[in-house]
Amino acid sequence: MAKKEKEKKEKPLDKMTAKELRELGLSTGGIVGVHAMNKAELIAAIKEVRGIVDEKGKKEVDVRALKLKIRELKEKRDQAREAGNSKLIEAFRRRISNLKKKTRRAA
Repeated sequence: MAKKEKEKKEKPLDKMTAKELRELGLSTGGIVGVHAMNKAELIAAIKEVRGIVDEKGKKEVDVRALKLKIRELKEKRDQAREAGNSKLIEAFRRRISNLKKKTRRAA
């Protein structure tokens, strides 16, 4: 009897692996593109389908958006390097470094 109770209890979504979340997303239905999603996207989609509302104490960081911003800053840094503006190069370097730190913390 205790074994059946354990099977009925579901792990919290945050503790599940991406593979488990994909299986849950497929069995839940209503979620399209499960295999192309990463863990954060899967959790958000499953919560949306189940109607679970998140209290957002912390602002969620979108790593993809940060990396896009880093690429843009690197292009601007290269342009500043061609122009020979060393102060601007240093400013872009610092901003890129800070964004990289944010991506590492978010992972």
